[in-house]
Amino acid sequence: MLTIIEKGSGAPIVLIPGSEGRWEYQRPAVEALAQSFRVVTFPLCGERTCGLGFDPRLGLDNYVAQVVATLDARRIERAVICGVSFGGLAAVRFAAAHPERAAALVLVSTPGPTWHPRRRHQIYARIPWLFGPLFLAESPFRLRREIAAAFPRRVDRFRFVTEQLRTLVTAPLSLSRMAERARLISTIDLVDDCRRIHAPTLVVTGERDLDHVVPVQGGSEYTRLIPGARSVTLERTGHLGSITRPREFARLVDEFVAAAERESLRSSLSSTDRGDAPRADKNDAA
Repeated sequence: MLTIIEKGSGAPIVLIPGSEGRWEYQRPAVEALAQSFRVVTFPLCGERTCGLGFDPRLGLDNYVAQVVATLDARRIERAVICGVSFGGLAAVRFAAAHPERAAALVLVSTPGPTWHPRRRHQIYARIPWLFGPLFLAESPFRLRREIAAAFPRRVDRFRFVTEQLRTLVTAPLSLSRMAERARLISTIDLVDDCRRIHAPTLVVTGERDLDHVVPVQGGSEYTRLIPGARSVTLERTGHLGSITRPREFARLVDEFVAAAERESLRSSLSSTDRGDAPRADKNDAA
């Protein structure tokens, strides 16, 4: 059975987690968004807790199918699609493949449409059982400056790190599945997908000098390729902005969706003035 987590009420928003595959690592973002939205999320397919397997032949489309199944299971016609990091790649493909179901698109710390992992990390992905522990061991050093910037007070840093360690224990990572997703990133090119997207799009990045996971320059590629897309920078954070500054992140998303709804209403009124019949879908988010 497909595992689906739902919190909050309001306009529906689907949150696709990153390469760690477990929604629990996005819990702060989920809880912050749930103050304004009906948040629907899940573990990525292939995870033992998901209920869906991963078909290597389908690649990124595995996750597109998972979003479709999730929307259908919750009887949601359209929703804001929010992808975090690796999940943003799946969100792009979904918005391109199913434009009628993507009311808006939010890409958070998402690798650029043609970005590939560093050679060292590609080697890690080929032999995850050997190099995976090394990758995890170096993560605190890569994220140290970002966490210090997001949490100037030592007590807050300690609380955040402790909570992440607790999540690691309760929602253990699979190095092999993370490596599988890293290898997938090395094979995809989303340029054509971006050009097919017409949903209002918000690209959220951290500060250029604080994201030591993927280059934030990739965000400018999305704003260039996706018609009408706009970008915003979460200050005092890097790759982890959705969970280091979840309330600020949720505020940005809330304002963006509200603006998209106003623009949709103006378009509908303009269409009515021209004599066109506006179409209203139940459960629309925008």
